[in-house]
Amino acid sequence: MTILDEIVAGKREEVARLGPRRGELRAAAEAAPATRPFEAALRRGEEVALIAEVKRRSPSAGWIRRDLEPEAVARAYASAGAAAVSVLTDERYFGGSLEALRAVRAAVDIPVLRKDFIIDPVQVWEARAAGADAVLLIVRILEDQALADLVALCGELGLSALVEVHTREELERALRAGARVIGVNNRDLTTFRTTLEVSLELAPLVPPEGVLVAESGIHSPGDVDRLGLAGVDAVLVGESLMRSADVGRAAAALVGRRRRPRAAAGV
Repeated sequence: MTILDEIVAGKREEVARLGPRRGELRAAAEAAPATRPFEAALRRGEEVALIAEVKRRSPSAGWIRRDLEPEAVARAYASAGAAAVSVLTDERYFGGSLEALRAVRAAVDIPVLRKDFIIDPVQVWEARAAGADAVLLIVRILEDQALADLVALCGELGLSALVEVHTREELERALRAGARVIGVNNRDLTTFRTTLEVSLELAPLVPPEGVLVAESGIHSPGDVDRLGLAGVDAVLVGESLMRSADVGRAAAALVGRRRRPRAAAGV
């Protein structure tokens, strides 16, 4: 069993525990205040937008920032010009929580993404009720119908769905499910091998009307420049920012990098 398999098995247990609260969470989600426009925030024309991440640890890197103060980090990101903040909410493997997401949402005015391993509608309701403006949906861990249903549910609740892929086949599945914001994870979740070439190879296949986000393995302004030349709309950066002594300064160095529009191609 891979780490990803273990994580998903744990999520099934979490979903089962949330069972008695399904009605409560659905009602809370439907009554929640309006979301902030995540997708629109990532459309910066000739600039690459930055989604800056709040993350304590990961299975591949171990502890990254034990003394993390989510609100302070999020404020630094927002002041640096980040378009959105991503918050890891998985506790067991990433040291995150929904409490951290709520705190970040209250601390900044930019959109907030719940980054987790979502496999069931109850987690989407939970995210919306906690103040998330967007959620991550990972194609690799979802069947086609479940993916399409979750994308549709996000739309009904006013949430953006960042639909994550790693291969051409997964990209095709994401587009068939109605994904508007595509995240290309440069890290293989099975082997943890990471290379920017994954985003560079898939970028021409993402329709120009969609939003393309490159995730993982982004460490420098030069990396953002390479991705911007390929037509990437936004980058999601976590570990390199979290390891910086001055997270605001590190984030500012990645903001405002040039972007070239993608040509019409499609899969």
